[in-house]
Amino acid sequence: MSATTTTLTDETVGADAAPAGSPPSAWDYDVAFQRHAGLITSAEQAQLRGSRVAIAGMGGVGGSHLMTLARLGIGAFHVADPDEFDVANFNRQYGALVSNLGRNKAAAMANAARDVNPELDIRVFAEPIHAGNVDAFLEGADLYVDGLDFFAIEARRVLFRRARERGLWAITAGPIGLSTAWLSFDPAGMSFDEYFDLHDGMDRVDQLVSFAVGLTPQATHLKYTDLSGVDLASGAAPSAGLACMLASGVLAAECLKALVRPAALRPAPAFCQFDAYRGTLRQGRLRHGNRGWLQQLKRRLLSRRLSPVLAAARAPRSGDAAPPRSLGKLAAPASPTA
Repeated sequence: MSATTTTLTDETVGADAAPAGSPPSAWDYDVAFQRHAGLITSAEQAQLRGSRVAIAGMGGVGGSHLMTLARLGIGAFHVADPDEFDVANFNRQYGALVSNLGRNKAAAMANAARDVNPELDIRVFAEPIHAGNVDAFLEGADLYVDGLDFFAIEARRVLFRRARERGLWAITAGPIGLSTAWLSFDPAGMSFDEYFDLHDGMDRVDQLVSFAVGLTPQATHLKYTDLSGVDLASGAAPSAGLACMLASGVLAAECLKALVRPAALRPAPAFCQFDAYRGTLRQGRLRHGNRGWLQQLKRRLLSRRLSPVLAAARAPRSGDAAPPRSLGKLAAPASPTA
């Protein structure tokens, strides 16, 4: 783990991250979040202020997750992303601004969050999260939030597994077409790998198909999504900023419950998908997760529908000793069904 990018202090860390400094005299936490009265009690607001949330990925949903949670009044964050903002991010990523081009996403979003709450304690990890640094990333956190690129399945499994081992709730909410789908994992309930039916040694492409089908069991978005734009080799898929905003709204509601009202959560195998384009809400419970016969059938059907894409992803590429950088980075979530 690089000491230059992951020093655990009360300041953001990175080449262009601004120091925390002192909040302006005109800024006051109680005044800033007083409009929560009637929705959040003063005792709950104090709990949120004292909470620390770890978010891996500061692109599409990760960046908007951070900003939505900062406006909820959460007082501390760990944020991670090795990637930099570029023009291809502008249709969906909160921090994709001309002024941020070429800047590290985690450092830029930490600065944006401090513009909402200058008292924030934000620890920046400008590097990928993996088995070697996952404990440092989750240390002291009360909750883990998934903001990873859809294609970063290896890092996602590491983070969900370690969050469970540390007794943390772990929540994912992503942009799926013009909808959002979300799942909350109880550390004492069904695990991420159990729900999605993932295991070591499983073909990486099969893992991605399983993740897509498990995240959206009723797949409301498939009626209007053209999957020909999916490119597993480069980590590209159809995506829209409006779906990122939907995802962050439901994610923040789940985080509120996890931190101050845990009895209100419906953990996996419960699932939800809200499709703004079709005006539909689909929710249910997969007792056996992806292991059920119907989910297995859906996995086969999606694989068949994506067969040209999957064949291209599995084909050997001359000169490639490893997957392209985009497959391993923490960046804007996208989905083969998004």
